[in-house]
Amino acid sequence: MVSRSDIALLHRLADAARDEIRPLFRTALQSEAKGDASPVTIADRNAEAAMRKIIEAECSADGIHGEEYGVKDGKSSRQWVLDPIDGTTAFLAGRPIFGTLIALLVDGFPVAGVIDQAILGERWLGITGQGTTFNGEPVKARLCTKLAEATIATTGPHYFSVEQGDRFMALAGQTDHKRMVMGGDCYNYAALASGHIDIVAEAGLKLHDYAALVPVVEGAGGFMSDWAGEPLHAGSDGTVLALGDPARLEDVLDVIGNA
Repeated sequence: MVSRSDIALLHRLADAARDEIRPLFRTALQSEAKGDASPVTIADRNAEAAMRKIIEAECSADGIHGEEYGVKDGKSSRQWVLDPIDGTTAFLAGRPIFGTLIALLVDGFPVAGVIDQAILGERWLGITGQGTTFNGEPVKARLCTKLAEATIATTGPHYFSVEQGDRFMALAGQTDHKRMVMGGDCYNYAALASGHIDIVAEAGLKLHDYAALVPVVEGAGGFMSDWAGEPLHAGSDGTVLALGDPARLEDVLDVIGNA
């Protein structure tokens, strides 16, 4: 389903985004507010444009879904999903915990994903049916024997509705919440895949925010779903759970589903 040439292309796309992002990091960039009030910069736009140019030249039958330049319908069952800078706020603040997200979907389901941190030179690659790698070396999510010992993360409370925030805090209250991680965007999922975080819970995400994360987390032995425990796909509702240890799924759903 995912060929060697697809994997090589994923790396070249990430490299192309890096080339656009790195020279602009910690410079006096101006940002604009998009329709949803989230910030965007020329780095976001240049990185996505560079990736789209490659895909259009080499995979012209495939669709493209990009955060900055929208959707291009394809003639195949494949779609490339691009988020050039997931965490533009962190990028603007000079914090290297943002990432470039690249996913390949087949029939609406993620089969390959990259989380790339351009400044630190860190790259996680996940392929369905294969183990996740970090800079070419295998990584594994860690086991978590009980919810009370789990480290939980989310990008920020302002992304939740009041009802979702209550459900998140109910879940956080059952974890080792003194070690709760706030902020991090896609970097939290990368850290989970490498065994440093146990749970990430978020809401309001769009396809470009989560598609690449699924193969990375699940290839590391973890599990991803929506808040009802259903697999993530192109039509998901934007609620996202990531677990390093799938054995904790029932515990998490019992709390977040009944809060």
